[in-house]
Amino acid sequence: MRRTGDRIRHAISFEIIGLIIIMPLGGWAFGMPMHDIGVVGLVSSLLATAWTYTYNLLFDHAMLKICGSVHKTFAVRLVHTLLYEVGLLLILVPFIAWYLAVTLMYAFLMDVAFAVFYMLYAFSFNWAYDRLFPIPVARGQ
Repeated sequence: MRRTGDRIRHAISFEIIGLIIIMPLGGWAFGMPMHDIGVVGLVSSLLATAWTYTYNLLFDHAMLKICGSVHKTFAVRLVHTLLYEVGLLLILVPFIAWYLAVTLMYAFLMDVAFAVFYMLYAFSFNWAYDRLFPIPVARGQ
């Protein structure tokens, strides 16, 4: 297991490096100023973090009430993931459209592009992070 300090370093470096990459890349891809893409990236990150906490808390309470347990089967995990992403879209798309003064459809396409980028980035970042900062081997293993 990673220690708290390592987890904090991981989370902060993930967000900072992601923003450093997405600002010029998003600005170039969408023909917008890097500053605007940076604001969208930063606010989206904060909104996603708040949504993750809130959504998981609400989902677990609903599961406990409906199922009597928070144990998630494969099917429940699929529903959990789908509802999470739909909720995040409903939160981020209006913000992106408003802040960048674009249509909801264009904001939706931007959000999908950002989501694809962050999936690929998360895979690459976590692989590199685990290579640079290996998980310490527990004593007795």
